[in-house]
Amino acid sequence: MTLSLPAEPPRARSLTGVVPQMIAAMEGTSQWFAPARSVIVFVIDGLGAANLGARAGHARFLSAAASKKDIARTVFPSTTASALTSLLTGVGPGEHGIVGYRVLVPDSDQVLNQLRGWDTDGLDPAWQRAEPLTERQAAAGRPSFIVSKREYAGTGFTAAIMRGAEFVAAEDVAERTGIAAELAARNPGAFIYVYAPDLDAIGHKRGWQSDEWVAGLERMDAASRVLADALAPGTGAVVTADHGMVDVPRHRHVLLGDDDGLLDGVRHIGGEPRMLHLYAEPGASADLLDRWTASESGRSWVLSRSQAVAAGLFGPVSADVLPRIGDVLVAARSGIAYYDDRLEDKGAQRMVGQHGSLTNEERTVPLIRLGAFA
Repeated sequence: MTLSLPAEPPRARSLTGVVPQMIAAMEGTSQWFAPARSVIVFVIDGLGAANLGARAGHARFLSAAASKKDIARTVFPSTTASALTSLLTGVGPGEHGIVGYRVLVPDSDQVLNQLRGWDTDGLDPAWQRAEPLTERQAAAGRPSFIVSKREYAGTGFTAAIMRGAEFVAAEDVAERTGIAAELAARNPGAFIYVYAPDLDAIGHKRGWQSDEWVAGLERMDAASRVLADALAPGTGAVVTADHGMVDVPRHRHVLLGDDDGLLDGVRHIGGEPRMLHLYAEPGASADLLDRWTASESGRSWVLSRSQAVAAGLFGPVSADVLPRIGDVLVAARSGIAYYDDRLEDKGAQRMVGQHGSLTNEERTVPLIRLGAFA
């Protein structure tokens, strides 16, 4: 079967290269950024380049600071666990092993949440296979800081991707960016990571086209202006995101029930509504691929594990990571989302804004340069 996957935007940088290039800028060796004394990356969860462009009037500072080349291409799947791990390790999901939102742990035959499973289900810290860039910074005697909400301090996911960094808690997003600028000024050679989950949470609940999301975007824009205004000379900053977002109304949900032949031979469902990992019963993967291709290829990309790996969707894939990837992958191309309707908890079906797939709306994110990088 010939696959027709979306082309990479010609100007987009890879999200995996952003932090390594920022750190290199402090050594004067970056190919992307001008030399800098200290560096800050401000991650606005869920702010896609298309989302920002469509609401540019509500983000006047960010829109004015951006140029046409200021975009990046996030990883596949376009989901927070995979993307933040790639951002902060500098390698793709096929190497660090966080290949989706919910992923099979082969040794236990369980599908576990890759954001919260460290604390709720006992995910081993070694499950994330790559060395965090903050840990390398610490080994070299250079400081790193995380400025985020207090609830993320000490979590397993934070430790898995940001070991070696000092955590600084602040609840208000503008306060976070101001603190980051102060830390950069006081600590030459520092890398500072600032995280804002607020916009993503609003998008999931209300949709990115809602008034609430627009109000959230205005707060992110104001916080970005605070950051720019507070930067000391020689500090370089980047505003970026982990993924974009598409709205999927309830009538566009594809509900998979007990009598649905598409679930024949499915042992586990992982991933998320716009990017399913289907783990097959032994010997059932070929039939499963055929059935999903026949039914869903008009509105989704349907691939076998080997096809996805050969296409480079996960980047280079280590042998230990292969069994974590579904036997069949279903990435929504149109505005739909798949749900396992057999589950008693229907809470996930109330989600409006979604992501995870291969569309440009989900995978293209801003890469806006401030301070020494502008």
